[in-house]
Amino acid sequence: MELEKRRSNCGGLPSGWKREEVVRKSGLSVGKTDVYYYSPDGKKIRSKPMLARHLGESLDLSAFDFRTGRIIHSALRKRIRHDTSLVLPIRQTASIFKQPVTVIRNLTESKSKTDLKHGPQDPPKQLFWEKRLQGMKACDSGDEFLLPLDLPRNVQGVGPELSTENILQSISAALHLGNAPVTGQANNKATLAKNPGVNIDTNQPHIQQMIVSEDDIKRQETKVMEARRKLQDVMKGHL
Repeated sequence: MELEKRRSNCGGLPSGWKREEVVRKSGLSVGKTDVYYYSPDGKKIRSKPMLARHLGESLDLSAFDFRTGRIIHSALRKRIRHDTSLVLPIRQTASIFKQPVTVIRNLTESKSKTDLKHGPQDPPKQLFWEKRLQGMKACDSGDEFLLPLDLPRNVQGVGPELSTENILQSISAALHLGNAPVTGQANNKATLAKNPGVNIDTNQPHIQQMIVSEDDIKRQETKVMEARRKLQDVMKGHL
């Protein structure tokens, strides 16, 4: 794979740290970039957790953006503003709104609803939570990045700037957390583009609705059997 490497000083880290941006010039992932950092002693850093382990407590990385190499000052100000040591004490009082509520819609309808009560509510679901993981990649025990997966052509993502990794994360979450069949979004891509906050179902992955046919299942079974056969041949060769 042809790569283009650009290395420069990193203003968000102590003096001597270098930031390297690697642009893929060929292959299926052409145009995508990978970001690495080099310590003053030449150690290559591949991820933010690895950078945090290397620096230890000498530098707070909570507002450091690994992709750009900069300190996000808005995030830093937000953290300072919510510091509990800077918040004045608030008098805690018991809530007086714990009684059943009667809803009167108009003069001709006055039905009482006793099930409208204050109390613990289900937390709102966050749309596009997978984008919080954008830029983070899986690596092995040697801190080597795992090769990205290629999605089948009939798996098309819906949503603003979702990467292949984001789509795979949403599919994995739907399979792990939900009990319903995973089919994708019911609305078409044009409808979702107009108002994704309303139309996207958080219980389904961010992909267009698709149907797995019997031919798809048979082709996948053939691939699995072929992989098992190759593995058996390799194991026999080492015996």
